[in-house]
Amino acid sequence: MSRSDVLSLYRRVLRIARSWQAQSGLLQDTDTERKYITQEARTLFRQNQQMTEPESIQRCIEECEARIEIGLHYRNPYPRPTYLHPMGLATQKGRKLLAQQKLRKQAKPLYLHSHDDT
Repeated sequence: MSRSDVLSLYRRVLRIARSWQAQSGLLQDTDTERKYITQEARTLFRQNQQMTEPESIQRCIEECEARIEIGLHYRNPYPRPTYLHPMGLATQKGRKLLAQQKLRKQAKPLYLHSHDDT
């Protein structure tokens, strides 16, 4: 993936933000969601600006494309939450909290990898 492809993706996100209409139809909601999309894109693209590993860059691009498609499909710019009890994954005998945390990280959907707090 080249720099121009990443910049093209960034421009696509900003174009989506400019033309975004909230599902509720309220001007205030539309403005809030547009600001969220723009701010989220700026934050994540700047956060990942120094990446040089092609695999990491490709994962970030796939996450961005997944979030775009989900947002456009559901008309909701916010990441869809995951509902999983902290100890809700099946465990083998003897595994403790650290193993559960590792399993939760592996089970996190592609579109939420940039959010550590979910």
